[in-house]
Amino acid sequence: MRDELKTFCKNTVPFTEEELQFIDIYFEEKHLKKKEFLFQAGKVCDVIGFIVKGTIRHFHTKDGEEKTCDISLENCWVTDFQSFTHHTTGIMNLQAMENTMLCIIRKENLYKLYRECNKYETFGRLMTEQAAVRATEIAMSLSSDKPEERFNNLLKNRSGLFQRIPQKYIANLLGISPESLSRIQRRIHAKSKILT
Repeated sequence: MRDELKTFCKNTVPFTEEELQFIDIYFEEKHLKKKEFLFQAGKVCDVIGFIVKGTIRHFHTKDGEEKTCDISLENCWVTDFQSFTHHTTGIMNLQAMENTMLCIIRKENLYKLYRECNKYETFGRLMTEQAAVRATEIAMSLSSDKPEERFNNLLKNRSGLFQRIPQKYIANLLGISPESLSRIQRRIHAKSKILT
């Protein structure tokens, strides 16, 4: 599993083979069964995970209702960034949607890794920037795009989700009800039949 992480790192920052060996020292392999949590709200998050295989749903609970913020697939990093960075109680849940394999690093080991090799600090900054851009895109889409636009963007950019994730979670991610999602899908299907 660590080989996938090494390949991902090497494609992002020009690490030497020797520098990539630090991954074997500081990262652990973690296997989650479907519905198992990597992290649950109410605790302090001290891990960052790299998804080798599987999916992780990011959600929080408001007024007893689960709100899906994102769903991450292979080659994505997952954590509760606010809790991890500020050592505060987390509000995010990170749950496997299928059997999932990750490489995880604990906070104390991350800082040791940064001291051992400053290229990993550069890598960490790039990953954080990507996460910030993704969070901004999601927030902007939810605040300004119509549900059908959000659906089309998801279909265009992350079509794999539709084969792997139950519809109710996709609807939740889009900020709509499962019934609304079904209506949008029927409308789009009807339009595509007219065009063909």
